[in-house]
Amino acid sequence: MNQSLRLLVSSIFFWLLLSVSAKAATAIQVLLEDNVQQVSVGSSTSAVVKDARQNRLGKIEGMNQFDAVAHQNKVQLEQLKANQLQITPQQDGYVWIKDRWYRGTVRLINQGSQLKVVNQVDLQDYLYSVVGAEMKSHWPLEALKAQAVAARSYAVNKQQQPSTSIYDLGNTTSSQVYKGVASETQRTHQAVNETLGEVLTYGNQVILAVFHSSSGGHTENVEDVWNRSLPYLRGVVDYDQKAPVYEWKTRLSGKEIGHSFDMAEVKEIIPQQTSPQGRVLRLRLIGKDDTKTISGKAFRQRLNLKSTLFKIHQQHNGDSNHFTLVGRGFGHGIGLSQWGANYLAQQGANYRQILGHYYQKVKLAQLPSQVARN
Repeated sequence: MNQSLRLLVSSIFFWLLLSVSAKAATAIQVLLEDNVQQVSVGSSTSAVVKDARQNRLGKIEGMNQFDAVAHQNKVQLEQLKANQLQITPQQDGYVWIKDRWYRGTVRLINQGSQLKVVNQVDLQDYLYSVVGAEMKSHWPLEALKAQAVAARSYAVNKQQQPSTSIYDLGNTTSSQVYKGVASETQRTHQAVNETLGEVLTYGNQVILAVFHSSSGGHTENVEDVWNRSLPYLRGVVDYDQKAPVYEWKTRLSGKEIGHSFDMAEVKEIIPQQTSPQGRVLRLRLIGKDDTKTISGKAFRQRLNLKSTLFKIHQQHNGDSNHFTLVGRGFGHGIGLSQWGANYLAQQGANYRQILGHYYQKVKLAQLPSQVARN
């Protein structure tokens, strides 16, 4: 096979791959509630209710609130009952879940006498919300566009490799923050529409385009934090020095820390492993009665710290111990820095330049079959 033919075959394969991705990605499945006994639901217009096999069970009237309840291995909504209920608003209406409006449809699934609530929503509609939930909508448009492409790429990547058949991703910072219609604005619509269908690729695959708020001056090589090597997630200089979370400080007592880890008062904290940029990967807590070795991630989560990039200063106050944690940044420090993107956009960088800085050696590709809407 000559070089020209090889390139042609490679190109055809690439576009076929993206075409499959686009078809799958026209709708995204987002977990809104997990393992709840009941949840408030409703619709802005009358809505059709179907079961898992798409049999019509009935309907609910618009602008009313109902309680969907897990009952005897089924979902019960008023007189309607099945293992799974799908609520589809009519006339482009919105669906109400708990305390927010969402586009698309919602599935209420009974699993083990608990409910999972999943929003099936068009990818573009989903991004209108995510961009506004993840980034301040008054920031420069080029920063919002960079966020839109990163979020679209992340969603498509997750959809291609789902961890469950029920949903593609969650709605919190563990995936991407998604708040339904409430976080949409005219500018988030503009950012999504002006990057219509664009995704980041490496080696003909849509990348895992992770992002965070602020790295504290320098992002990380992914394998130094997550023990997984990806060639496009390399540490680079960040431009987040003006972020309000660039530097932070918190003071905790040894008793508070011990309580968080089911220990007596912590007497000493010893970092045992750090990343090249100084993130604490593993540390040892020496308590009054016992000792525990924990991950930096668990330490951050239990104590509600902004990041694992911190130094520890210990103070003795009589019989008690206090620890001052002086840190930088907010988030895991891998991939796009949102505050860095904001600064670069203010300096005149466009979204392609921003993405090319934080994701190394990637290409922008177009998902087919994506249509802009106002």
